[in-house]
Amino acid sequence: MSNTTQSKNTCELILALDIEEREDALALLKKAGPELKWAKIGLQMFTKYGPDYVRQIADLGKNVFLDLKLHDIPNTVAKAIESVGKLPIQMLTIHTCGGKEMMEWAIKAQQSVNPELQLLGVTVLTSMDQNSLELLGIKQSPADRVAHLASLAKDAGMSGLVCSTHEVKTIREAHGDHFQLITPGVRPAGAEAGDQKRIMTPAQAREVGSTYIVVGRPIYGAENPAAAVASIKAELEA
Repeated sequence: MSNTTQSKNTCELILALDIEEREDALALLKKAGPELKWAKIGLQMFTKYGPDYVRQIADLGKNVFLDLKLHDIPNTVAKAIESVGKLPIQMLTIHTCGGKEMMEWAIKAQQSVNPELQLLGVTVLTSMDQNSLELLGIKQSPADRVAHLASLAKDAGMSGLVCSTHEVKTIREAHGDHFQLITPGVRPAGAEAGDQKRIMTPAQAREVGSTYIVVGRPIYGAENPAAAVASIKAELEA
């Protein structure tokens, strides 16, 4: 396991850099201050700016969570991991719905190129609800779907998952501390939900067993990002 390991009683904050321009993202990270240890780069910004952007974030002393949600045939995903795994990143996402074989190939590629990299399996996106799944022909509830994909991921050898805070308890009850659980859809009390449909506060996320929480707008939309970071971290550590 990598240096991303957390004890079960702690929960760390990750800032989602879902910002249009690189210069604004870099400025935000500086304003957020040294208390912020993690930054998440999504598909939008990685597609726009590429590997050099990842290196710039790492050069600021931040741990990088590269959220690409890779999903393709096993060989293609493995080759993609061999490429991005050489970058200074600590976390990388793939889709668990790509299947057991795809996950197994992904793990082999990760182990060969960067053994310290935490590979994370995305379960059900937090923007999706029961109706969203039914439109895809999936009759399971979001919770049942996540439980199914978590078991599949464990069988494939995965040790980290991305899921809604509302599914953390179910995963913990079924699999104990086997998984690092990264939970988006976290909003401090009073913050707008935005496009997230299944959310909790930072304190609630820690209470149910999240290892890391991902927060975006409440930090980058704040007048004082460093104060917003400090407030969320204080809530997590209370």
